[in-house]
Formats: sequence, C-alpha cells, structure tokens
Amino acid sequence: MKEIEDRWLSITEICKYLGVSNDTVYKWINNHGMPAHRMGRLWKFKKDEVDEWVKAGGAADKSRQDQAE
Repeated sequence: MKEIEDRWLSITEICKYLGVSNDTVYKWINNHGMPAHRMGRLWKFKKDEVDEWVKAGGAADKSRQDQAE
C-alpha cells in the first residue's frame, strides 16, 4: 500500500492537491524552484517533496518579493 501512496503525481493531481491552477504550478516550477521532474514532455511530482517545499515557504517567500518589486 505504501507504494501507491508514494507514486508520482501528474500536474492535474498536484494542482488539485494544492488547490491552485496549472498556470500557478508552472510559474512555481519556473520562478520559485518548485520540486518537479520532467519525464518526456510531462511534469511529475512527489507529494512529500512538494510538501517540504511548501512548508519551507517555497512559493510564499518569492511571492512577497515579487509583490515588493
């Protein structure tokens, strides 16, 4: 059962999990260092990596800087 929980998530699944749009996730990947892995032309995500990135303020810190500029 652990194997199923630790599977790679698609862009649609990570968007639903985080409650944000595809555009937001693509911006986070390109501008904020969101942990994502390119597999061919698809992006895949490990939930635990994304959770750690969010907890560390991955998107929040950069968003504040963007607003200040």
